[in-house]
Amino acid sequence: MIAEVIINRTAKKLNKTFDYHIPCKLDGIIFVGSKVLVPFGKGGKLEEAFVVGLKETTNYQNEIKEIAKLEEQLKDEQIRLAKWMAKKYFCNVSDCIKLMLTPGTRTKNKENRIQDKTINCVYLAKNKEEIEFDIETGKIKTEKQKKVLQFLQNNEGATVPEIEAFTDAARTTVNTLVKNGYLEIIEEKVERNPLNLKNIETIKQKEETKNLKLTDEQENAYNKVAEKIKNNKYQSFLLYGVTGSGKTEIYLQLIQEVLKQEKTAILLVPEISLTPQMLDRFIARFGKEEIAVLHSKLSIGERHDEWMRIKEKKAHIVIGARSAIFAPVENIGIIIIDEEHDSSYKSEANPKYDAKEVAKEIAKQNNCPLLLGSATPDLRTYYKANKEIQKLVLTKRANKSSLPTVKVIDLKQELVNGNRSMLSMDLYEAIEKNLKEKRQTILFLNRRGYSTFIMCRNCGYTVTCKNCNISMTYHSYEKKLKCHYCGYEENIVTICPECHSDKIRYFGTGTQKLEQEIQKQFPTAKTIRMDIDTVTKKNSHEKILEKFKNENIDILIGTQMVVKGHHFPNVTLVGVISADSSLNIDDYRANERTFQILTQVARTSRKRKLTRKRHNTKLQPRKL
Repeated sequence: MIAEVIINRTAKKLNKTFDYHIPCKLDGIIFVGSKVLVPFGKGGKLEEAFVVGLKETTNYQNEIKEIAKLEEQLKDEQIRLAKWMAKKYFCNVSDCIKLMLTPGTRTKNKENRIQDKTINCVYLAKNKEEIEFDIETGKIKTEKQKKVLQFLQNNEGATVPEIEAFTDAARTTVNTLVKNGYLEIIEEKVERNPLNLKNIETIKQKEETKNLKLTDEQENAYNKVAEKIKNNKYQSFLLYGVTGSGKTEIYLQLIQEVLKQEKTAILLVPEISLTPQMLDRFIARFGKEEIAVLHSKLSIGERHDEWMRIKEKKAHIVIGARSAIFAPVENIGIIIIDEEHDSSYKSEANPKYDAKEVAKEIAKQNNCPLLLGSATPDLRTYYKANKEIQKLVLTKRANKSSLPTVKVIDLKQELVNGNRSMLSMDLYEAIEKNLKEKRQTILFLNRRGYSTFIMCRNCGYTVTCKNCNISMTYHSYEKKLKCHYCGYEENIVTICPECHSDKIRYFGTGTQKLEQEIQKQFPTAKTIRMDIDTVTKKNSHEKILEKFKNENIDILIGTQMVVKGHHFPNVTLVGVISADSSLNIDDYRANERTFQILTQVARTSRKRKLTRKRHNTKLQPRKL
């Protein structure tokens, strides 16, 4: 038998198949989708390769080599998807296949390969009656040995450190009992589950565990999608609902229907690490065991173990960012893409792909519905609605609260009136009122750092990145200039390198400068900032949001992260600083993106009525 393989290399010349003999020892266990090692090139060095076809004969019968080793097995559907992606996105098949491999199993970096995490657990090697008899007859003499055995009678499977902590016995005591045949140590696999830190009881107290009664509009949307699930038919749907209209509840009930039919579900969100509240709702409804989470904030070991849970069919709901669409899920009943307008569904790294298009292809392969949800859908998706996509509209909020109103304030008039602050007088007064009423405020500024560019007032020189020629941003806390495109950093500039003048000035506004301004104008207010600079550590995003919600923080200042579907009942004021600045970015869809961001701001509080004020430089929701 001959295998057609594609070498795992990025070179375009190698984006073709090579023939290899399947040796007798591997005959019958190598199929399309197998990851193998093959000798390649004159030196015969082993290279990773993927089997993409099988045949009986070859034109190079006497010249081909044998496959050396079998590494991993992919499914036929995954190989077909990889070929489809390679054709659509003009990339190598091997690059597409790599997206579907188990994380942490790259053969080339064996020293860095992720292995299963194991711990040593201690068990009784004799039955309890024998142990009790030996204690009574004095065969077991020391008190510490007796304590260890009595502890393990009620706590079998404890680790040695746990035994030491609860019995005050030393490790040598355990070793002696093992030597004498009373105990045995067994190595057990431990799953690195990112949801282990979640307290299920606390979540259930905060979130609804039972299905909520659907409104007429929700019921209509649910029934149309559920019909396709029951009939195993593909159909794309756009769930177009105002913010707070109950799209998530529809997702939950549709997934419940899928689980009843013993199928699986995939839910994509723009960035799972920014939506802990969404995750909490799913945990409260389905439990931690049913859910697997895949996103960039997990360690490689956690991603590896979550991938294996999906492959072993232990988890039936996959929630994650765009890469989760490649999870090894079988028997898919529905694919849901929340906030489908978000640009993060498009990969900027090779291979460049659109997760929505990939999801559509997978849904067709599995004969299941694809549900796209958004309050501000992508214009291309909206154009296709009622043509190849069926539109489902939700016009009312689920809790019957009114949509926030918007007020526009022209800061040019503020300047005429003598206000040179970053805050308009209306926004200042609203924050002051909120502080007195013990309500919370969110201030959104889509620029991080302190100043957005640095310029010499004498000659006009602007400090730019040496790699990408983009103006550097000043970060006051680190006292560094940073490029937000490539990450290049350098020390602050005090003397102009062009004219040697010391008239270096800082222009523009970022979240750091806004935070400083707020602390200056409201010295008694508790503030917290959330942007890329403050969420570098693992789970730091969730800690910031929990702190804001539970510790009576008055004002949350942040970038787009603060408008990613969060729900804070005590937030009654949202201000957007420099709301019109995103209209001037170098993107032909700048108007559309600005509208989407400003509309999403309304999501921050849904239980209270808001009045939202938008200005050409500020947006301000306020309590009625």
